Amino acid sequence: MCGGCVGTEYPERGTTCLEGGSFLLNFVGCAQCGRRDFVLLGNRAAGLHGEDEIVTYDHLCKNCHHLIARHEYTFSVVDDYQEYTMLCLLCGRAEDSISILPDDPRQMTPLF
Repeated sequence: MCGGCVGTEYPERGTTCLEGGSFLLNFVGCAQCGRRDFVLLGNRAAGLHGEDEIVTYDHLCKNCHHLIARHEYTFSVVDDYQEYTMLCLLCGRAEDSISILPDDPRQMTPLF
């Protein structure tokens, strides 16, 4: 992975968890060839690790195939919530949790 290709290493992305794609605003250009072009996705792998679904892939320079970053996305169900995480030098780090119930108990206001 290459810190010279990104503006900010592991930027905080709040709840934006990407299963695919790239955060191009953080890509300043390839440190190897010096060009700033689209980013290719390579070596994509998806599978289960226990009850977690894990998706990994590499961000590669379109021109010289230099490895910019490795991306990891996870999905799991914990109790009544879908949990998402993302960790990537280019795309950043993020976590999200969404209730699988019709009404999210965390968003309910007390009646009294």
